[in-house]
Amino acid sequence: MLELTGYLGISGFMYMDNLEILGFRSTIDSVGETLSQIDGIKNEGEIIQLLNADAVASKNHIIHGVNQAFLAFGRGENLAKDISVEVVLRCSAQRQISKAFKILGLKEGEMNLCAVLINCQDHSTELSDMFDRDDSVLAGDDGKLKEIYKISDLELENMSVEDILIDRISKLTVDY
Repeated sequence: MLELTGYLGISGFMYMDNLEILGFRSTIDSVGETLSQIDGIKNEGEIIQLLNADAVASKNHIIHGVNQAFLAFGRGENLAKDISVEVVLRCSAQRQISKAFKILGLKEGEMNLCAVLINCQDHSTELSDMFDRDDSVLAGDDGKLKEIYKISDLELENMSVEDILIDRISKLTVDY
């Protein structure tokens, strides 16, 4: 479990009590319908964010992005108005929402999914009813990630793909 507390100026006190990251495989017939189903299972105050698992290097990559999203809100340096969108921005290491969703957003067709559950009760059964549980999709494919994130061979001489992505997420804060 990852615990983090922070202050959100306008919205009051915001905290991350728990974080769970789950992998799934699915065929998305309708992005809108899928998101409506997700909204139907979560309770007030819970965040369930589905990400394209093909653009995820590891659980550490997502933990760092979620942590940075909450910290950004706590400092009033958030790029998005909604914490769920901020999570997508930070995990994608992007400043533009459209670019972030192009990388990590849902698409119709067969997909590997990374479900990020923040401050949630156990929804693994409901999610497993919707999608096929497979945590192996959370083990990043360096070749795919290199292409998705435009990682150069020079960068890879010094750091792993996971470390490059974590570094890029951290740089969003510095570049603020």
